Amino acid sequence: MITNWKLGLGFSLLTVLMWGLLPLALKAVLQVMDPVTISWYRFSLSALIALVWYGHRSGGALKQLLRGRQRALSFLTIAGLLCNYLFYIWGLDHINPGAVQILIQLAPLLLLLGSVVLFKDRLLPLQWLGVLGLVAGTLLFFHQRLTDAVITSDSYLVGVGLIIAAAVAWSVYGLAQKQLLTQHHTKDILLLICLAGTILFWPLAEPLQIMSLKTTELALLLFCGINTIVAYGSFGLAMSYWESSRVSATLPLTPLLTLLFTFALNRWTAADIPFEPIDWLSMVGAFFVVGGSAAAALPKNRPK
Repeated sequence: MITNWKLGLGFSLLTVLMWGLLPLALKAVLQVMDPVTISWYRFSLSALIALVWYGHRSGGALKQLLRGRQRALSFLTIAGLLCNYLFYIWGLDHINPGAVQILIQLAPLLLLLGSVVLFKDRLLPLQWLGVLGLVAGTLLFFHQRLTDAVITSDSYLVGVGLIIAAAVAWSVYGLAQKQLLTQHHTKDILLLICLAGTILFWPLAEPLQIMSLKTTELALLLFCGINTIVAYGSFGLAMSYWESSRVSATLPLTPLLTLLFTFALNRWTAADIPFEPIDWLSMVGAFFVVGGSAAAALPKNRPK
């Protein structure tokens, strides 16, 4: 691995920026387009970019992913990420972006615990402390709703359930992909998923809804479409230039970035983005979530 901390940090922050802005863009597009159609455009645009970028060299790799013993893992990987996308955007339709980003931090936690159960991975004491910090931080962040200090509707609870389902689906995707990565490259797996999402969502989507979008809404949809390729591509490049522990430690900044952007857009623009009621205890919880996620993401063996 060619180590370059400046490039590693830069690509890590670009990944955080992409994932931090994503729920805000999706929330805006949801006002004029249904969730399935948005997901179809996201996968189709990502697939198109991937095909132009490197797909012409991936034919053999895609065939290998769909034959023999790899087929079941490939289908599980596809199902996991496709369900994650749908549950995520359905949940976002019910609750605000900040709450979504806090709850979705359960995804890497479930991936970590799944690795312990299925692959017999062993966690460092600091990682277990991070798990506890993430759970405690989530409870603190939502403490006003848990104590009925803020009215919680049935729709909000449905949204919470959908985001938790999205986290479970992402952990299934992550565990299956972990096995595939022993023999296949992540870019080929991502291309297969994008192609599958384009094909499977097409019968349920209404592509002509794009005709009713204004310029700003069209730009936001385009951003959502290229987000997958840019974010995952930047993440892969960051891992190639920097230690995985340092890259992993930057990613939990995503929910804080979403909260910051939500506050800034509501305060200094005409945006009216739903915002989770936050007091000082909720902010402490948000920092606990970030710190816990970073600690839990530490690798088993520290880089020399």
